[in-house]
Amino acid sequence: MAGILVAYLSNYAIGLLGFGSEEWRWKLGVAVLPAAFFFVTLFGIPQSPRWLIRRGFIEEARQIFTRIGEPDPDREVADVVRSVETEDRTKVEPLFRHKYRRPIVLAIAIGFFNQMSGINAILYYLNDIFKSAGFDKVSSDLQAVAIGGTNLLFTMVAMSVIDRLGRKKLLLTGAAGTAVCLAGVAVIFATGKGEQFLVWLLIGFIGFFAFSQGAVIWVYLSEVFPNLVRAKGQSLGSFTHWIMNAIIAFTFPLVAHLSRPAPFVFFAVMTVVQFFVVLLVFPETAGISLEDMQEKMES
Repeated sequence: MAGILVAYLSNYAIGLLGFGSEEWRWKLGVAVLPAAFFFVTLFGIPQSPRWLIRRGFIEEARQIFTRIGEPDPDREVADVVRSVETEDRTKVEPLFRHKYRRPIVLAIAIGFFNQMSGINAILYYLNDIFKSAGFDKVSSDLQAVAIGGTNLLFTMVAMSVIDRLGRKKLLLTGAAGTAVCLAGVAVIFATGKGEQFLVWLLIGFIGFFAFSQGAVIWVYLSEVFPNLVRAKGQSLGSFTHWIMNAIIAFTFPLVAHLSRPAPFVFFAVMTVVQFFVVLLVFPETAGISLEDMQEKMES
C-alpha cells in the first residue's frame, strides 16, 4: 500500500516537470530505481534457517539465528529440526478432496469478489477515470495521490482492529460501503453531473475496500485451510485473485469506452452479491484455532 502511494506521488512529481509526450517513459522508467535498490539489498539478506536445516546445514542455520538476534539459537534450531521431521513423516494430501470442498469454495469466492469490486481496475486506470470526468492531467495525478494515501491509511486502521472486530464484520462493512460509492460513481458518469463528488466517492470506495477486503483476504486464506493443505489452498485463492485481476484489468477500458457507467454498475452489483455471500456463507475465523476451524469446515 505504501508502494502504491509512492508510485502516485512519483507520477504527480514527474507530471510537474513538463516532459510532454515523453512523460509516460519517465513514469515507467523511474521504477528502475527502487527495483535496482531492492536487487542490491538482496545480497544482504540471509538464507532461511529452515531451508538450510532441510538441506543439512545445521551450523549455518544456527549462525543465521544468532545473526538476526535470536536469544537462544540452539533451541530455535532444535524446534525447526523437529518441525521438519514431523512434516517429513506426514503424508502429502491432495487439495481437491470432498472434505476440503468448503474452504476451497471460500478461497475461490474471496479471491473472486476481491477483484469483482473493481479495485485494481480503478487503481490501474485512475488517471483515465478522472480525465474522462473532466479533470486535467496534473489534477488527475494529484487526486490519485489522495486516493493512494487513503488506501494506506485505512489498511493500517483495518490491521489494527481486524482481530477485535473479526474478519466477517469487516467484509460486510466494506461490501456495503463500496457498493454505495460505486453506485454513486456510476450515477455521475450516467448523468454527466456531480463530477465534483467523483474524487470523494472514489476515496470512499478505496477507504471501504482497504478497511475490509484489502486487509482481510490474505489473513482469511491462511485460516480456512488445515495445515496439511494450507499452502495449496492459499495458492488456489491467490491464483483466483490474480486471474480475475488480469481479466478485469484487460476488459475495463474496453467496456468503459462503450459505456462509461457500465463498469461501475457491474462492480456495484457484484459488491452487493458479495455482501449476501459473506453474510450467508462465510464463517468467522477470528479467535478460532486452526484445529477447531478444520472441524467446523468438515462438519
